[in-house]
Amino acid sequence: MAAHTPARRSATLLVVNQGDFTMSLIDPESGRTLGTMPTGSAQGHGHEVAVSPDGRTAWVPIYGNSGVGKPGTNGRRILVIDLPSHRVTQTITFDHGVRPHLPYYDVRRRRLYVSTELMQSLTIIDPRTETIIGSIPTGQPESHMFVVSHDGRRAYTANVGPGTVSVLDIPHRRTIAIIPVAKRTQRISISPDDSMVFTSDQMHPQLVVVDTAKNGVKTRIPMPATGYGSAATPDGHWLLVALPAANAVGVIDLHALRMAGSIPVCTKPQEILVQPDDASTAYVSCMGSASVAVVDIPGRTMKREIHTGAKPDGLGWAAVDGAEDHARKK
Repeated sequence: MAAHTPARRSATLLVVNQGDFTMSLIDPESGRTLGTMPTGSAQGHGHEVAVSPDGRTAWVPIYGNSGVGKPGTNGRRILVIDLPSHRVTQTITFDHGVRPHLPYYDVRRRRLYVSTELMQSLTIIDPRTETIIGSIPTGQPESHMFVVSHDGRRAYTANVGPGTVSVLDIPHRRTIAIIPVAKRTQRISISPDDSMVFTSDQMHPQLVVVDTAKNGVKTRIPMPATGYGSAATPDGHWLLVALPAANAVGVIDLHALRMAGSIPVCTKPQEILVQPDDASTAYVSCMGSASVAVVDIPGRTMKREIHTGAKPDGLGWAAVDGAEDHARKK
């Protein structure tokens, strides 16, 4: 999940590279790398990033060195990064391994939420003091990714191994419902009007659509391959779904709730970020080709590739004052 800002004049694309334990800061217009900084090591590396509304601070949880539900190290740190200087300025540390994964900045409540798999929860952090102030139970293991409704009152977690979606009441810090969706699921997104949540069945090539008013499955949409990360366009018309095995991005018509086509991209697409100030453009991290695909949504084409580090995954968007000047000085 990516942080949004309306400013474009100094916009920077952030790419978390799992393969070489770095984060790339990229000028999306030129594709030029403004800087690269370490985000972990072979003992534990970052997967995802969130950005403050002013575009100056980023948070990268250090998950561990394995996949969901697999043996490996259990991360316990969240890096706090000053983006203009490209430096880690602080570390938020748990008292034990929790495998922190997805960070999300809630603009309304000025809170940072982070999925903490081994605690079966979302952890709540005060970004002003960078301290842990509470948690919300998900009631399920492997709560890997989540989305928050636009009013900030509900969160929905994709619980990978159980194949469920937990519905969370954020103000009251409790679980409202647990919805079975598949034998195994991955990643999750939400429609702009908050009426639907989307997650991909990992055992069958279909998208599961959750009705948020009824907290149940609304429909299942067949796809040409198993889906992964997804993102809706701001007008609510299209949902883009990464199809790693097909090296493509599926396009789903959210009015008709059916596949409308696909866009060939680079190898093994993972996460999708629709450009906040330009709904015609999306960025797709491609883990297999060490690049980000720039996609023309109306034209259904990949316009170009941007080189990144190894195995790019999580994406973020920031307006960083002085990023260009800092890059020139390096």
